[in-house]
Amino acid sequence: MSAPPFVLASASAARRALLTGAGVPHAVEPSRVDEAALKAGWPDATPAEVAQRLAEAKALDVSARRPGALVLGSDQTLDLDGRTLDKVPDLAAARDRLLALRGRAHRLHSGAALARDGAVLWTTLDSATLSVRDFSDAFLDAYLAEEGPQALGSVACYRLEGPGLQLMDRVEGDHATILGLPMLPVLAALRDHGVLDA
Repeated sequence: MSAPPFVLASASAARRALLTGAGVPHAVEPSRVDEAALKAGWPDATPAEVAQRLAEAKALDVSARRPGALVLGSDQTLDLDGRTLDKVPDLAAARDRLLALRGRAHRLHSGAALARDGAVLWTTLDSATLSVRDFSDAFLDAYLAEEGPQALGSVACYRLEGPGLQLMDRVEGDHATILGLPMLPVLAALRDHGVLDA
């Protein structure tokens, strides 16, 4: 029996790399959900709830266009003092974001959901806590000059798989969760749904 078609509902290079690195064959079809509109409808949702709900919405969106396929939706939120922070538009805003994180701890919540034919079959959420060191302004400017637009790809404006690791004092949590996809629970769910061998 062949495995069902498996689709990642994300344009994230990090999520694609995590699945590819783990040997998971997949197609990619980014979702078209309006994240801002959805978030506006959830004014009282916690950052963790937002990550989970967006993951489900993305999986459902793509599953509606891919009959029979098992679709993985995912999302990550940055939680600073209980507030959900969004991606920034430019490097000046990235500098402000990193200054807000400097010398403080924040949480990254990564939600994932599997859907097929417009129904959510499975969900999970994992979180990590990252403590940013009290870096100098000179270090920050050099970091942003080196990272350039890549800093805008993450809501926290850093890549732990790159120079962003130098911003940290302490990292508590699963590395894949920090990159935006809680891989161990996802892999277990893919085995349960016949995408991977048990």
